[in-house]
Amino acid sequence: MKILSIDTSSEACSASLNIDGELVTQYQLAPQKHSSLILPMCDELLSQCELTLTQLDAVAFGRGPGSFTGLRIAAGVVQGIAFGADLPVIKVSTLAALAQQIKPDPKLETQSIKIIAAIDARMQEIYCCVYTIKNGQVDATMDETINAPDDVNFKNILSANDTVFGIGTGWREYKDSLTNKPLAPPLTNIFDERLTSAQEIGLLAARKLSDGDVVSAAEAIPVYLRNNVAKKSSKLK
Repeated sequence: MKILSIDTSSEACSASLNIDGELVTQYQLAPQKHSSLILPMCDELLSQCELTLTQLDAVAFGRGPGSFTGLRIAAGVVQGIAFGADLPVIKVSTLAALAQQIKPDPKLETQSIKIIAAIDARMQEIYCCVYTIKNGQVDATMDETINAPDDVNFKNILSANDTVFGIGTGWREYKDSLTNKPLAPPLTNIFDERLTSAQEIGLLAARKLSDGDVVSAAEAIPVYLRNNVAKKSSKLK
């Protein structure tokens, strides 16, 4: 299984090759330079691994939510690669890719682990989703949402027996608003500087490819979330 993954949804720009579970990644924190960096990153990875685009099984990208401009760049690059090499496309949630970065102590595997991924959406809002993790894979327990931090309420999503982690820039910008809530138990740790990376997108893409969860190049469309809730942000109750 050979998958090329890219992500330009945040300040970071990254590309990764997943070759039968082995990951080779390029990652650079480079705001507003994604359009000039991402294709050279892909070319360098392919050259390093002695692969051509036609030898890949699929191409994946962080489909959002995230930076509007960054998501459009990723979608455009992936569409071009997929059309040119006749490859299927795998769309991976950037929030899920964030959650996938959490590597809990193996001793916690018998417990209920919840990960709250939150990305700063600007305009005093956050993109948010809650995930469970089991056997190294994350699964969403709710729909992705966009909310004002003060509107987020976790009391019916988390239980007293959960081990809870927070991750993403939403925690960096709005930690006080997110922690001063009915949240039980307290968070075990918060990773508020983490950004989405193509490496985790590649891990999640492998699972999707095995499940046949792919789209055509024409269907490689970003998920913005804000467009879906322009009238009123829904609350997590």
